[in-house]
Amino acid sequence: MSHQHSITPHDQARILAEALPYIRRFHGKTMVIKYGGNAMTDTALQAAFAQDVVLLKLVGIQPIVVHGGGPQIETALHRLGKKGEFVQGMRVTDAETMEVVEWVLAGEVQQDIVGLINHAGGKAVGLTGRDGGMIRAKKLRMPDQQDASKVHDVGQVGDIVSIDPGVVRALLEDAFIPVVSPIGFGEHNESYNINADVVASKLATVLKAEKLLLLTNTQGVLNKSGDLLTNLTARQIDKLFADGTLSGGMLPKIAGALDAARSGVSAVHIIDGRVPHAILLEVLTDQAFGTMIRSH
Repeated sequence: MSHQHSITPHDQARILAEALPYIRRFHGKTMVIKYGGNAMTDTALQAAFAQDVVLLKLVGIQPIVVHGGGPQIETALHRLGKKGEFVQGMRVTDAETMEVVEWVLAGEVQQDIVGLINHAGGKAVGLTGRDGGMIRAKKLRMPDQQDASKVHDVGQVGDIVSIDPGVVRALLEDAFIPVVSPIGFGEHNESYNINADVVASKLATVLKAEKLLLLTNTQGVLNKSGDLLTNLTARQIDKLFADGTLSGGMLPKIAGALDAARSGVSAVHIIDGRVPHAILLEVLTDQAFGTMIRSH
C-alpha cells in the first residue's frame, strides 16, 4: 500500500484537475468495455478494473462491460475430460460444449465480474444476449483458408444477425452497470457462442457509443520496430494491414474495432489490460497509454 502514500496532496489535486476536462467531455456518454485476458485473471488487476468502472459511472459516464472467458471454458472442459477441437483457431462447439460455455460464461465468469463491481461500490447486472432479446445470431459459416469454396462446420458458434439494445439502455438510465456475456440465440431458440470482441464492437456501434475500449494482453498496436502507435485513423490501419505490420491475433480484434470506428463510434481504444487502472489512464488523462483509432 505504501506507493499510494508517496503521492503528495499537490500531485493528487493536479491529477484530479487534469481529469476534469475529460469528465466534462464524456459526461452522459456511453462507453463499451471489452474485459478479458490478464486483467480478468489477476486479483489486483480485477480490483483495479472494478474500481475504474465504478468511478466512470460515478462521474456520469455510462460504462457497459462485455466479457470473454476462453481460459475459464478451457479449464471447465478439461475438468469434464472433454478434449477441445479447433478448426483454424476456432473452437468446435457441439451441444455439450455449448452447455459448458453457457454455464461458465453466463454463470461463473459473469457473476464474478458482477460481484467485483458491486464490491467496489457499483450496481452491476449480469445479462446474456438472450435477455431482452438482445443478440439474435445465426450459425457462423467459416470458409477454409486454402479453399474458399469449402465451409467448415464449427457447431454452435454464432455470427450476429442483429442487436436490440433496449434492455441495456433501460439499465443504464437506472444507475446500473450492465455486464454482458457474449451468447446469442437463433431462430429456433438455439444458443450461440459469439466472439466477445465482436459483441463489444457491434454493441458499441448500435448504441453509438462515445468509446469502445478493448482490454488486451498487448501494449496496443505496434509498428514494425515494436513502438506503440498511439493515434491512428481507420485509413492508416488499412495501410498497416496491407504492408503486413498487422497480422495474427490482432486481426479479429482490429477488424471489429475498425467496423465500430467506421460506423459512428467516436474512438476505439486498444489498451493494455496488464496495467493497473488502464481504463482511467486512457480515458481521463492527457497521456496516451494504448492505441486510439479514430473514425477519420
